[in-house]
Amino acid sequence: MSKHDISHSENAVGGGAAYGGGKRKTCMRHCARFWWLYLIGSVAGILLVVLLIIFVAVPKIAQKKLDDAELTVDGIIVSQTTPTSYNMAINSTLRSDGSVKATIEGFDGKMFLTDLPGEVAFVNLTFPETKSVKLQTVNISQPIQIDDMPAFTTFNTWLQNNESVRVTVKGDTHIKVNGIARRYGVTFKNTMTLKGLNGFKGLNVTDNTISLTPDARGDNFKGHVSIPNPSVLTLEIGNASFANLLDGQDIGTVYLDNLLLHPGINNVTMRANISQAPVLAAMQKKPACENGIIPFSLRGKNVTSNGQRLSYFSDALSSGEVVTDINIGESLKRSLNITFTCTS
Repeated sequence: MSKHDISHSENAVGGGAAYGGGKRKTCMRHCARFWWLYLIGSVAGILLVVLLIIFVAVPKIAQKKLDDAELTVDGIIVSQTTPTSYNMAINSTLRSDGSVKATIEGFDGKMFLTDLPGEVAFVNLTFPETKSVKLQTVNISQPIQIDDMPAFTTFNTWLQNNESVRVTVKGDTHIKVNGIARRYGVTFKNTMTLKGLNGFKGLNVTDNTISLTPDARGDNFKGHVSIPNPSVLTLEIGNASFANLLDGQDIGTVYLDNLLLHPGINNVTMRANISQAPVLAAMQKKPACENGIIPFSLRGKNVTSNGQRLSYFSDALSSGEVVTDINIGESLKRSLNITFTCTS
């Protein structure tokens, strides 16, 4: 290799270093001249991130936390019942993880049967302001005007005839996260399972007496009824009457006056006007002539309060029948000293 070649190579390397230094100086001059553009860009980027958090991320987080909250109904009281209105009081508990400190504004919400298409509200309620703490009691008591009678009747019918019903509460509101002035629009939607009356299964008639001569109201059968109510609802029903069926035949009417159902076992008095001939005929057949027990069916006829018919209770009670075994043999022996034996 010649000297000329070596010199040429060294010159080439030295020339690159000079070029690099010039580029850095150019870049520094550019930054010194346009630093304000880079500052604006940085601020704009930070602002964009903040805006995305405030307007996109926070609302989604707030809605997610609201969706994860659990509303548990501890008790419902339906009172002051009239043909078109009643008072509803709800004691409930709202549970959340409490990780996001926020205030949920009061809102108007609707309650509807979850498994009935259409989200048709059977009651509209005003819910109070709540906090997103781990555990909060939410109590409501307000007069209700029945806006949709078929929907409210359907709710009562499902409640009576099923072991449980699923109910959804839904309403639009706003949530304010602590430390952020903005209010975010959210939807509260929570589905809960309420125990139903289960067709009054387990209803029992005891301490009954029979009279051959009706009293002033035409009643010739009286006793006590224990009515199970496995639900959390207290229902001010009123004066309820039931068709008394024997082998599918209507043999009279049973009356439960001033019926008020509390959760648990309800012990109430009953009176009835019963056609005695079919009962005496049934007592002569097996197995009644052996054990004295006759199965009767009760089907709702009418419900009144202060002389006014409550169709939403009447129609619900008439939608099903409850069968109860009554020891008529014991009643005849105790009341009239009459006994039956099987003839064959």
